[in-house]
Amino acid sequence: MEQVSSKKKTVDQALVYIKDECRLMYGGFGGIGSPPTLIEGIFEKGVKNLHLIGNDAAFPEVGVGRLISNGRVKSMITSHIGSNPNSGKLMSEGKLDVSFYPQGTLAEKIRCGGVGLGGILVDIGMDTIVDDGKQRVEVNGKTYMLEPALTGDVAIVYAERADEYGNLIYDKTARNFNPLVAMAADITIAEVKEIVPRGALNPEMIATPGVFVDYLVESKGVNWTWAWQEN
Repeated sequence: MEQVSSKKKTVDQALVYIKDECRLMYGGFGGIGSPPTLIEGIFEKGVKNLHLIGNDAAFPEVGVGRLISNGRVKSMITSHIGSNPNSGKLMSEGKLDVSFYPQGTLAEKIRCGGVGLGGILVDIGMDTIVDDGKQRVEVNGKTYMLEPALTGDVAIVYAERADEYGNLIYDKTARNFNPLVAMAADITIAEVKEIVPRGALNPEMIATPGVFVDYLVESKGVNWTWAWQEN
């Protein structure tokens, strides 16, 4: 019988790859789909000066928001930070460097990084401050800006189920940016609720093939309170 090399790691083993100054990609939308056990581990390890790449800044004590609120993040490439007031405060104080992109542009920049493309051509923001210094390309008589692809040192994602190969299934909208960042980093660590034997997943449900996943960590569950649960 074919032997399957185990991708399963403890949190401590997985965190070896996440160090100060790490260019860290993360899944999640307002914290939904962000890996709570890995984020808690990063916080407890004391990792600092992170360069985050992901959709948003979550909430002050939810998802990556906790890392931001506690001064562990040096820069962000994201689409918005409005749900986490601490992000705006740190940015205004010059303690957090934030680069904003429209959500679709950000998603495509990450996707390009994952599939090996150099970048995308966009016309959103031309002749504005975001156009400063951007290379221009003409295609069929129309001019576009070149937006380079985005990649990371490590990506952390959150999935509902995984098999021994690292094939991932996500839970509804918790899928969001997870499949994109899973492709675009040198090392991808997936936190999952349940790890099942090979052959147990419905192939039609798999969103991220195991070839993109390096390590699996079992989740201890969400350890924060969602905004809608607060009194």
